[in-house]
Amino acid sequence: MRANEENKMIVQNRQARHDYFIMETVEAGLALTGTEVKSLRDGRGNLKDSYAEVKGSEAFLVNCHISPYDFGNRNNHDPLRLRKLLLHKAEIRRLLSKVKEKGLTLIPLRMYFNKQGRVKIELALAKGKKLYDKREDIAKKDAERRANRVAE
Repeated sequence: MRANEENKMIVQNRQARHDYFIMETVEAGLALTGTEVKSLRDGRGNLKDSYAEVKGSEAFLVNCHISPYDFGNRNNHDPLRLRKLLLHKAEIRRLLSKVKEKGLTLIPLRMYFNKQGRVKIELALAKGKKLYDKREDIAKKDAERRANRVAE
């Protein structure tokens, strides 16, 4: 890979920072099929409404939509299947304890190719925002925009 393709962004969950307070982030790998990777290289993934959950001693990505590959044959993948997250056991235990203890949620922020061409996902431990928190954020952004316009 070329130097400028160090971390090539595939898809980003823009709504996440609006709907959640981000406490901490973790990088995880994804167990994918060949047609899923080819579809992601075309930029055909969607993280909206997706989340991660821990079942037993494994973590899975739920509701992540990766469109079927156009040139895939009858062995093409299911767009909404559960995808295994590749994390160490200790990381999974730590995340599970925080999710149970504090009422946090694991949500994906972005999906990208790393330097070696592997698909990685950035997960966030997040707490949901209330409606008044969202309004507060919007008001702050509007105030900053007005201040920037006046300064120019």
